[in-house]
Amino acid sequence: MNRRHAAAAAALLALILPLPIAASAAAAPVPVTASASASAPAGATAAATGPRATARIELPRPTGRFAVGQETLHLADRTRTDPWAGSGPRELMVTMRYPAVRGTGGPVRYLTHEEARLLLAARELDEVVPAETLAGTVAHAREGARALPGRHPLVVLSPGFTVHRATLTSLAEELASRGYVVASVDHAYESVGTAFPGGRVLECLACTRVGEDPSGYRAVSDGRARDVSFLLDRLTGRHPAWGKSHLIDRGRIAMAGHSIGGAGTAAAMAADPRIRAGVDMDGTLFTPVPEKGLGGRPFMLLAAADGAPGGEASWDRDWPRLDGWKRWISFKGADHFTFTDVPSIGDQLGLPDLESPLSGARSVQLTRAFVGAFMDRHLKGVPQPLLRGPSAEAPEAVFHRP
Repeated sequence: MNRRHAAAAAALLALILPLPIAASAAAAPVPVTASASASAPAGATAAATGPRATARIELPRPTGRFAVGQETLHLADRTRTDPWAGSGPRELMVTMRYPAVRGTGGPVRYLTHEEARLLLAARELDEVVPAETLAGTVAHAREGARALPGRHPLVVLSPGFTVHRATLTSLAEELASRGYVVASVDHAYESVGTAFPGGRVLECLACTRVGEDPSGYRAVSDGRARDVSFLLDRLTGRHPAWGKSHLIDRGRIAMAGHSIGGAGTAAAMAADPRIRAGVDMDGTLFTPVPEKGLGGRPFMLLAAADGAPGGEASWDRDWPRLDGWKRWISFKGADHFTFTDVPSIGDQLGLPDLESPLSGARSVQLTRAFVGAFMDRHLKGVPQPLLRGPSAEAPEAVFHRP
């Protein structure tokens, strides 16, 4: 488990961007039953022989039975001053994904050119790697697609500190294809660069503030809890901000987050009873779970390979406080960014993570399988054998019972 969250952006960029971007067709998804050792990292040969001349990055296709629509929201909470800027309202950018009518809508954008440029600039590679290559990563939702009728559970996704919400696209598209509405959130001034309306691109003011203050990470997770409560108000209130809010089943809401987004998930559940279930993907719990628990609501901890009991003090502390259905699962060969798009993109660039035996395709499969099973069990009431314990279907999964 990565406990050095101040270096999270550097770890991400070191994986994706140390060489000129290389081309590769995305591997077709394979069943979750494939083992971690079934295939070598996709880009190993390319990394050894040098970068390829062309580039096309494509995320794995979602496996559910529905097509996926996508829309973007800008929300401003005028009751709160932004804690990092010290002025102006707290702002969020939210990508909404939902089950859609196949064949409708247009192509989506993974990142804007400037968001991609800033990601590159953070590693002093903006003059070496074309920003449009990363910005042009192919996803599978369709912008403005016509929504399928019905009401669906809502899942909120929160990314890691300094990391753009786009890095959770593979998981978001998968959940939407399986019948969920998904809200992926960027929290203002907490990524290396996020585009906002009016031509603004907000950079990471929080990075300096958190680095100066040891309690800063708790301020981030507490702030994200407030952000998510505001988001739920705007999505499910009497005058919703989203024109397709009728798709949301207000009684079935969950949240999942990567890294500090996982900490924010626990904090949000403690503060807001509307969130019925939560998943922390390899995030230190900077905001402690209350001693009284989470009201019996289910919570799942997903960890990298080093995420066993005794390896992360906050998980050891808070595990006994989780008073509902709970699981603590680590994945053999996984690293901190296994739960994001990073391994898939890294493989296609010919830049396998040498510390992680898991391929990009397998990383996406495992994340989708376990988070999807959790949501299906707790928001749809569908039994999930995958979550009962070790199985041949997912030999990488280690179930911990402290």
